Amino acid sequence: MAKIKSKTQYVCQSCGSVSAKWLGKCPDCLEWNTFQEEAMLPKQTRVEGISSQSAPKPITQILSGDKERFDTGISELNRVLGGGLVKGSLTLISGDPGIGKSTLLLQCAHEIAKRYGTVLYVSGEESEEQIKIRGDRLSATAEKLFIVSETSMEVIEGHIRDLKPAFVIIDSIQTVYTEKVTSAPGSVSQVRECANSLMRIGKLMGIPLFIVAHVTKQGELAGPRVLEHMVDSVLYFEGERTEEIRVLRTMKNRFGTTSEIGVFEMAAEGLVEVYDPSRIFLEDHRGAKEGSMVIGIMEGTRPLLVQVQSLVAETKAVMPRRSALGIEIPRLNMILAVLEKKLKIPFYASDVYVNVVGGLSVEGTSQDLGLALSLVSSAKGRDIKYDRLMAIGEIGLTGEIRPVNHVERLIGEGVKMGFEYFMIPARNMEKIKIKNIHLIPVDTLKEAVNKIF
Repeated sequence: MAKIKSKTQYVCQSCGSVSAKWLGKCPDCLEWNTFQEEAMLPKQTRVEGISSQSAPKPITQILSGDKERFDTGISELNRVLGGGLVKGSLTLISGDPGIGKSTLLLQCAHEIAKRYGTVLYVSGEESEEQIKIRGDRLSATAEKLFIVSETSMEVIEGHIRDLKPAFVIIDSIQTVYTEKVTSAPGSVSQVRECANSLMRIGKLMGIPLFIVAHVTKQGELAGPRVLEHMVDSVLYFEGERTEEIRVLRTMKNRFGTTSEIGVFEMAAEGLVEVYDPSRIFLEDHRGAKEGSMVIGIMEGTRPLLVQVQSLVAETKAVMPRRSALGIEIPRLNMILAVLEKKLKIPFYASDVYVNVVGGLSVEGTSQDLGLALSLVSSAKGRDIKYDRLMAIGEIGLTGEIRPVNHVERLIGEGVKMGFEYFMIPARNMEKIKIKNIHLIPVDTLKEAVNKIF
């Protein structure tokens, strides 16, 4: 009898691209030395789907299902998810090692077990005893919280079908493997097949699942990008391990907005929710200082005040350095170019360092005016005239101050934090209904600089 030759293929471990032969550079993601040999999956006569009803139906005849969401018991997590967990949803959470992913999920599992019944926590990285030690420290010891240390996808599916839990956590997807695939755990084929199995069982049984994913040195999700397309939500947990503040962001959400953030503080008893993040980000602010300004930004529906600091130092280097933490470098370069053109400040001969206090990454354009004023203050070596000043406004390429949205909400947050002076675009003045505050309307960047120095 002729021996059947096993067929192999080469799969890029970065993007999942498949090639019949080994390649040094992936033609799709352009990464080097990422192709690994894997056995080809046998042809299957039938692929199990997420629904046994394959007949097309008019959308008007399809029931939308239970719209009620699961309350995770953690309001900041509910905010990021869009109001809570949706039945049958698959959520991917990632972050740097030691940032607090497992801590957050164990606290979430404890709260859901108290409210809705059985919760299954599957760990492929820790033993059951290690999880119990952390659970005792976090006081996460609900009676219906089940823990298992397992990496076999077939065994995990059996546990889910037997327990019929209300919520499942997989920590992490890179440690789980299925016998259908011969490659090692964590490979593109294994991650894709295991995620597909979890998605199928979650949709069929109406169970929300959280899966943890590792990140690369560049801070990106490890494994194939198809994993992000398969799941319903992608959350990213960020922060410095040496700092106490943690920020949970939504990168993708099929059931809500992607602009919300959740703020936590790492304490001895676990992650503590921060309901007033502006106070945390401004706790070291002590009035007007050289190179320091307070700016107002919107994170979803939440107004936030943060402090931006700038340092402009003369340099003899041919190429001055531009460094920014929390601010996008292209935005910084644009503002520096406008300042050089309109105010004749020679930033081309100086190194520029910018930092957002607290480790928050700022997006949008409402921070432009505050950033520009902090840069001018540092370059001129002068303090700002007003002690409790907050700046809001977008800077155009011609040097004009453009109006921004939600100005009144940002000013209201500033009043709550004790600020007295608010520099805003002149075209936003008609929208302000708040009384007993000092407004400084400006039309151009040059006018703004002249009013505060």
